[in-house]
Amino acid sequence: KVADLSDIFTGRLISEIPQALSAVCDALITVPSLVELNLSDNAFGGRSADPMVPFLTQHRTFSVLKLNNNGLGVTGGLIIAKALLDSAEASKAAGQKSALRTVICGRNRLENGSAPKWAEAFKAHGGLVEIRMFQNGIRMEGVEALAQGLSGCPDLEVFDLQDNTCTERGSRAVAQALPSWPKLRELNLSDCLLKPKGGLAVATVLARGVNPKLETLKLTYGEFDNRAIDLIAKAITDHWPNLTTLELNGNIGDPEDECIQNVKDALAGHGHEDALDELDDMMDPAEFEAEEEEDDHPAVKEAEELDKAEAEAEAEAEKDDGEPAATTTKSAPSTIAQQVDKAADELADLLGKVSLGEKPSQS
Repeated sequence: KVADLSDIFTGRLISEIPQALSAVCDALITVPSLVELNLSDNAFGGRSADPMVPFLTQHRTFSVLKLNNNGLGVTGGLIIAKALLDSAEASKAAGQKSALRTVICGRNRLENGSAPKWAEAFKAHGGLVEIRMFQNGIRMEGVEALAQGLSGCPDLEVFDLQDNTCTERGSRAVAQALPSWPKLRELNLSDCLLKPKGGLAVATVLARGVNPKLETLKLTYGEFDNRAIDLIAKAITDHWPNLTTLELNGNIGDPEDECIQNVKDALAGHGHEDALDELDDMMDPAEFEAEEEEDDHPAVKEAEELDKAEAEAEAEAEKDDGEPAATTTKSAPSTIAQQVDKAADELADLLGKVSLGEKPSQS
């Protein structure tokens, strides 16, 4: 049986939701035939995570949990992940295997703060088949934790991490975990900013054929370069006869490059000529190199560090109800302000050297 409770709290006062959610979830505890709970698209925030805990910890036969677009935040994410971990440990203590197979928890602002606890829960359940954690603001440290946790799930078939941030560190962790998932059918790392080295790390492992059942591979806007794309072509030829969906748009290269043709030929060899998506937004290698040089400028790095520090401070200040802390009108400490001004001035000097006019003709 399926309890589809998605988008049921529209128009309700926020103060009414926890009590109503508690009543519903508590009633479901005594329904042993329940296999799926779907509470997606209810923007109740972290304040409504606690009412779900009794169900998550006591009902140990449901297999599908859908909590997509609930605004859980870091605090709510921690509560849900801990409840799932407690459930797995209780099942183990009772000599039972976990029944949980699918967790969909995208668009919830889970961020790095809750990622390690989710990783613990995933590893404890062990038999997970489908994990979708897209659009959660998870950065490389959190991605690393998730990949390590999921490496303990050998039956994993779907891993969707779209629109989080891998960079090289997170990408290497995913690459190291790939051999643990021989049944993997779908991998979505689109919009995850793997960077060239990270993309190469993932592509190198994929080319070894550790995931022979792959059917869907989404790698858009990850800064994969021609080396990584060539390895993808090799993997298709040697290991992926069933790959029917491949998304590579937004990476580094030209649609007419040899590596792209190699991919097309590899797909055609298996009768899947239409598997590749449109490549209408590829990044010119020369432009990419120029952007990389600009990103390496000390002023840019300093500004990024300040942004990161500010984001971490906001996460620490997040209220227990999962909502972001109210902004304050007080000015930042003078030292921080001076650093921001300095970074801005240096960045302005850098950009001032860029000419947007036509190149003067040479006589």
